[in-house]
Amino acid sequence: MVFRLEPEREEGNQEYKLKLDPKSEDRIIKLATQLNYRLNEGGGEAFYELGISDDGLPIGITDEEAKKSFEVMDRIVESLGAKYMIVRKEKATRGYVYELLIRKTIDVPPIQISMVMLGNVDAGKSTLKGVLISGMLDDGDGLAMSQVARYLHELKFRRSSSITYHILGFNDSGASVNDGLQSYNESEIYLRSSKIIVLVDLAGHERYLKTTLKGVLGSIPDYAALVVAGNAGPIGSFREHLGISVALGIPAFIIVTKADMTPREVLYSNIRKVMEILKLPGVNKIPLPVKEGNDCAIAARNMPHGRIAPIFIVSNVTGDGLDLLKRFLNLLPPRLNWSDKEKGKFLTYIDDKFNVSGVGVVVSGLIESGSLSVGQRALLGPFDDGSFRTVRVKSIHVSRISVGRAAAGQFATFAITNVEYDEIRKGMVLLDIDSKPRAVRIFKANIRVLHHPTTIKVGYEPVIQLRTVRQPVKLIQSPKPFLRTGDKAEVTFRFIRRPEYIRVGDTFVFREGKTKGLGRVTRILE
Repeated sequence: MVFRLEPEREEGNQEYKLKLDPKSEDRIIKLATQLNYRLNEGGGEAFYELGISDDGLPIGITDEEAKKSFEVMDRIVESLGAKYMIVRKEKATRGYVYELLIRKTIDVPPIQISMVMLGNVDAGKSTLKGVLISGMLDDGDGLAMSQVARYLHELKFRRSSSITYHILGFNDSGASVNDGLQSYNESEIYLRSSKIIVLVDLAGHERYLKTTLKGVLGSIPDYAALVVAGNAGPIGSFREHLGISVALGIPAFIIVTKADMTPREVLYSNIRKVMEILKLPGVNKIPLPVKEGNDCAIAARNMPHGRIAPIFIVSNVTGDGLDLLKRFLNLLPPRLNWSDKEKGKFLTYIDDKFNVSGVGVVVSGLIESGSLSVGQRALLGPFDDGSFRTVRVKSIHVSRISVGRAAAGQFATFAITNVEYDEIRKGMVLLDIDSKPRAVRIFKANIRVLHHPTTIKVGYEPVIQLRTVRQPVKLIQSPKPFLRTGDKAEVTFRFIRRPEYIRVGDTFVFREGKTKGLGRVTRILE
């Protein structure tokens, strides 16, 4: 028996119908219009509940009613350029309840979701990512990690020290596109997919925390995957990474790896430890062990709320549990509404820079708002003196594919003119040419001290990380003479080295040694 759902909402990407009855052509058009609205609300995806009343009661439908309903659905999705798949079927009062995932597939770019991979060093994050994007299992000796490592020392020590971006694609039937390729080919995956998961692999070692924070803040992820080694449990940086996701409001789920090499009693003892941490005050998650396909549908549909924390058990060597994980990733709905952000003015924080032979200077980053086309001009800055400079965009690439235009929510690279490679630094921005940007040196912020071994006072100099900006600041004003762990206050900071582009409402993390805190910009002063 399925559980009763919340009453249907007017907003959102979820539609309830007891059954679909083709009474007239006008009825078909009305149903298509309703579904199109839900698809737009979900960024190109929607969940359709058949056998459910408007108040969420699971009544169910007979086999004959289901047959007629699917015939109607076939007509509706065809008219919208979409496809559907049945992701859940459960017994109800008078038949079955069906949950459908509907996805637009014609003349639209792939639906894109960004997911950061967090966890302690040696948890198996890079190995798992290598298995997902290559479609081949690990040999237990670093084969999968070799698919995603950027540097020789990462292969040598089996530890990631950098941020890597790879994509996992799904076609309109929900199958992994990556599995059908002989080797990882980003452009081919992009072109064949109706949905893309951008996997952002981050360093697990405490030594590389600044790199991890840059990856989380700079990629504005929809979700976080917290990877735990089954034989070690939630040790090291696990709690800190979980705390980061909770503090930044990023819904997280758990992937327990190394199930093949961990004794059963040890594996489940460590899973219980993870569940205990998830239930702690301040975290307050509902653990949901995923054991079969229906669990994947329930978990995916409820992930955007951030209340539940699905738990997957996998082996990168034997492949156990990977099918459930892939099913879940295919069903995950976009959490951020990039279509609304596309209407704003263009903004990209620069995440990396390149000097490409025959092309010149190339910069990359996530487009946070607006869109930009080849041939358009944009503003680049701030430079060390606080100025912004006009540059022209010669070419744009998304997933290694040359495009004429890129929009909010996409990771893109831009070849630009009128600037030298050495003049560019990470943390600068590309802005709409009509923007009137202001380089900021002094700002006010509401901060919360997450941890500090002693006290913080005026003169304190932490490093702040805001998007891809990473720079030391000086605390020049505070309403309290001393700030300790757990304290909140509105304080004034001044950038020490150079001005930056920041805005009221921006969230940042500050750190210094073992000190860590969270802040939100409240006012720009200078």
